[in-house]
Amino acid sequence: MRSERRLGRVVVDGSGAGEAAVHLWSVRHRHSTEGPCQEVLALHGDGRTTRLVFRGGEGRSVPDGFLHSGCVAVRGQGTPNLHEPGVVRAFVDEAARRGLLAGAAELDGWELFPAVAAGRAADG
Repeated sequence: MRSERRLGRVVVDGSGAGEAAVHLWSVRHRHSTEGPCQEVLALHGDGRTTRLVFRGGEGRSVPDGFLHSGCVAVRGQGTPNLHEPGVVRAFVDEAARRGLLAGAAELDGWELFPAVAAGRAADG
């Protein structure tokens, strides 16, 4: 059985710059006394950590005892699993395309979700 605490690794081509970027990633669940639960995809690379945070809410689901770990869902747009390397790669690619991986940050993962879900659906 795979350890939930192990870091995954995704390598992204340097897009002609010659160097590939390596990101280590992990998925965690956060509970909050002030709001809904959150699923967090942490991307570690070049001495910085970027966290994509998915907060549960109306029409947006995160693991809550009914969904499995890593599942994030928007009604009608799919249910990617943040433990799957291809899903992580899609989020890394979309965040990089938008220039969001330049520094340490905590970002709203739902903002990337539509593009990632559409791309994953198109890939079949």
